[in-house]
Amino acid sequence: MKAIYYEKYGNADVLQYGEQPKPTIKDNQLLVRVHATSINPVDWKIRSGKLLPISGLKFPKIPGRDIAGEVVELGNKALAFEPGDRVYGMTDNGIGGASAEYAVISEETAVLIPQNLNYAQAAAVPLTALTALQALRDKGELVQGEKVLINGASSGVGSFAVQIAKALGAGEVTGVCSTSHIELVKSLGADQIIDHKEEDFTHRKDSYDLIFDAVAKSTYLDSKASLREDGRYVTTVPDLKDVAFGFALSVFSDKKLKAILTDDKAEDLKLISSWIETGKVKPVIDKEFPLNKAADAHRYSEEGHAAGKIILVIE
Repeated sequence: MKAIYYEKYGNADVLQYGEQPKPTIKDNQLLVRVHATSINPVDWKIRSGKLLPISGLKFPKIPGRDIAGEVVELGNKALAFEPGDRVYGMTDNGIGGASAEYAVISEETAVLIPQNLNYAQAAAVPLTALTALQALRDKGELVQGEKVLINGASSGVGSFAVQIAKALGAGEVTGVCSTSHIELVKSLGADQIIDHKEEDFTHRKDSYDLIFDAVAKSTYLDSKASLREDGRYVTTVPDLKDVAFGFALSVFSDKKLKAILTDDKAEDLKLISSWIETGKVKPVIDKEFPLNKAADAHRYSEEGHAAGKIILVIE
């Protein structure tokens, strides 16, 4: 099969396009013909070697977690799907495998793609939407009517977080973004916008019940004063120094620090699918690349200016 792979850690130049063995499946797995996948920051962080304790030294590696495609083969104990079903979710391999013509997913984590999404749109959903939902509902313990701030509201995770906060019943959602992305964030349902080039949201004291830093560009220590009593600060990929000190500090404070590690729960993706089907939530795509231009897609993601998701389309 054609795939993107790398045989050593490094910058985007290490990515190669060529033949790799088609994966084999276990009894509880599905083999999926991948039609689209996405680029998430974790993909190039793994590729660069920044997550070496997790990713290890076994090569070659195929990047990518998000799968959107059709089932072509089922394991002996996989009974919930049929060949030809359109499914999406995340690869069984916790560090990649999706940037290829074929990939493997567990039956228990795969979900049927909503009818109103094409494959590219579906590929934009799993990792980022699940992160947003679990950060707000589970870690952030969002209560209906609360005031929520999303830092990085135009990012892949942030664009879902604005919409999911509204779907969960937030009373007011403030999105922090750059000037060029203000109209997009408004269109996603944000009640207020803060242009980070014009204002530092941490200067707004006692303003929010929940702050979700979807891009890990702020810190708990900087943001603590902006939280109301019993407020929560949730971050994605946190600064380790901030977390070490912040967790210790939050033990003695009514304002808590939480870090999100995404769980690929099928029931959560089904909930997101239901919101997509009713129009409450929609994926935002910044740019699409063909599979053989994955290195360009990685470079574009690393620039940090994308609004929404970057998609790899596999013909």
